[in-house]
Amino acid sequence: MYRNRALQVRVANIKEETSTIKRFTLQAIDDTILPPFSGGSHITTFLPQPTGILDRHYSVFNLTAKTGLLEIAVRLAEDSTGGSYYWHHHVQVGDVLSVSYPKNYFPLSFQAKHHAFYAAGIGITPFLSMMAELTEKNKSFELHYAAKSKEQCAFYDYLHEAFPNQCHFYFSNGEDKKCLSPTQLLNHRIGTHVYFCGPESMIQDFATSAKTYGYPPFHVHFERFAPRPMKEQHAFQIRMKRKEAELEVPANATLLDVLLQNGIKIPYSCRVGGCGTCEIKVTEGEIVHFDSFLSEEQQKSNRTMLSCVSRGKGRLVLDL
Repeated sequence: MYRNRALQVRVANIKEETSTIKRFTLQAIDDTILPPFSGGSHITTFLPQPTGILDRHYSVFNLTAKTGLLEIAVRLAEDSTGGSYYWHHHVQVGDVLSVSYPKNYFPLSFQAKHHAFYAAGIGITPFLSMMAELTEKNKSFELHYAAKSKEQCAFYDYLHEAFPNQCHFYFSNGEDKKCLSPTQLLNHRIGTHVYFCGPESMIQDFATSAKTYGYPPFHVHFERFAPRPMKEQHAFQIRMKRKEAELEVPANATLLDVLLQNGIKIPYSCRVGGCGTCEIKVTEGEIVHFDSFLSEEQQKSNRTMLSCVSRGKGRLVLDL
């Protein structure tokens, strides 16, 4: 992980974007300029908890007129006792926090002739930096953004003012109900790349539809902030080929968790199966894949897995 390269930042401002979403502006503690970032980047925040440090990932952007700042938006999840609860109920202006350097596992494709962004709820956040970058480069894009209402649509005023010709809004409540539908993918010209961010059901629907409509796989991009939900999650055993050691991965833990708890250091970053950092080779056993990084061919080969989300059936032998 990159915690040994953490940045110390001070909370310069907090703004309530909606009743459940707050925007936090972060600055360097010594008033220098924070590192630059590309469209779609995120940072990991390290939040102190009674049980230890809690890692949480948030897309970064900068809607201020000042350079060298980082901004994130955090939605308060229902019944949250973790990251979003901490940000909403404990973080105040002036607080000093540790965050990672910006990383980007959801970059823009500059092979695209046109970029079409599809967002729902807090899924708008990675597209804020993407649209800013494309505007600077004079590239073609459009945004389709779904929310319950105008009042629950974070950054509505900013988007309406900054990108009046590129933004399309869909509100599911109120008199003029309008729903965001995957069939809108049929309206894009050849050469368009599509990007999805929002609830898991929305990502699955749009990604599946894009494949059905004939979009090439490399034209379809999406980002998750949480692992894909697992219908069933069973314990499984692992044997490490080179270490001659055997361990059990409980149903409520990941393979990555168990390896780290037992002093087996492997690189990792996103923890949601999107970056490929924690990939491990498997020499025996059946893998159940839950990542969005490996290709279909790589998954079918049954020879590699992402330890942060994927699991085994029965027993796996790892090349460790």
